[in-house]
Amino acid sequence: MEKKRNLRKWIILGSTAVLLFFVLAKIQTIMVSISTQENVTKVDKETEATLLTDMQNQLAVLDKKLSANIPRNNYLVVNSTVNEFYLYKGTNLIKSDICSTGSYILLKGNDNKKQWMFKTPKGEFKILNKTKDPVWKKPDWAFVEEGLPVPSPNHSSRFEYGVLGDYSLSIGDGYLIHGTLYQRFLGLPVTHGCIRLDDANLELVYKSLPIGSKVFIF
Repeated sequence: MEKKRNLRKWIILGSTAVLLFFVLAKIQTIMVSISTQENVTKVDKETEATLLTDMQNQLAVLDKKLSANIPRNNYLVVNSTVNEFYLYKGTNLIKSDICSTGSYILLKGNDNKKQWMFKTPKGEFKILNKTKDPVWKKPDWAFVEEGLPVPSPNHSSRFEYGVLGDYSLSIGDGYLIHGTLYQRFLGLPVTHGCIRLDDANLELVYKSLPIGSKVFIF
């Protein structure tokens, strides 16, 4: 519930940021449109100036609220709709590029009693753990997906080396930011829920985000 509230907060703040960039540019266009419409009371210059001043004051208040909620240290924003990430320090963009997020494919178990939806979670998260040369412990769905019997929890077949890239960063509940062997698919929604980056971007994110850094996914 807290993550959902935080997600709503960041959606509102993100919308405000867009408004700050575009609304002032649109005001003059709107005023011209109003003045040319039939059966609409003409807006005199004094009223127009008053409206513009009020709008600017409101935007200043919203801008102040937005600035107060922006982390001062490095943080990551992931747009799962267009599969892009944005690495920031405060309001300064360090790097943006393509990534890959969840495919939204539904996988059903052999007995149809268990199923998995491969989606990337949305909301506000933190970097909980960082690993160099990570080893992937394959979950049950990985075997179901391949049509193989599910082994015991610590069976040797569950452990795969070199498939997650040189680094991984955990955001909780088994979700990772990691690399991929299939970099040609970056920019597409093809993952099982994790966030995939290319080698150079993964190294940059790993070195830029200490444990506790915030990650915003929408």
